Amino acid sequence: MNSPRHYGDQHLHDDGRAEVTVRYLTPHSKWSIHSNYQDNKYMLDLSRGGPTIWMSTADAEKIGVKDNEWIEAYNRNGVVAARAVVTHRMPEGTVYMHHAQDRNVNVPKTEVSGVRGGIHNSLTRLLLKPTHLAGGYAQFTYAFNYYGPTGNQRDEVTVIRRRSQQVEY
Repeated sequence: MNSPRHYGDQHLHDDGRAEVTVRYLTPHSKWSIHSNYQDNKYMLDLSRGGPTIWMSTADAEKIGVKDNEWIEAYNRNGVVAARAVVTHRMPEGTVYMHHAQDRNVNVPKTEVSGVRGGIHNSLTRLLLKPTHLAGGYAQFTYAFNYYGPTGNQRDEVTVIRRRSQQVEY
């Protein structure tokens, strides 16, 4: 029987590639508010031209990833293809992908699923809290596919691996 994995643990996938188990967070970007990123020259100057996942230097070393190389993050909920932002500012075992990055720019097919590589919410799931079940309040009138006024689905266990740098769109 396999032992439980902890954040920052390195392991090998069935295909022999190194992977690392991480805590996946999706905070709002400090440089953008939803669509403002795509039509503002100053904001675009900060972009790497597509989705990015920030990760620690320690986690990057475990899977052989250098800054700006392609990686894939996946779990039972979905898969995301993105560029790695390798930085000492991220704690080992934790990664984050900014909320609402442009899904239509520079998003290749993933090796895990064979389809275009998802968005920040592809790896998350919705957790109900007891307060969500209290009847007759605003949480029952929110937009489609978002149940509740809180962001409790923004923390998920995920696996990161380096992917082939030859991408197909």
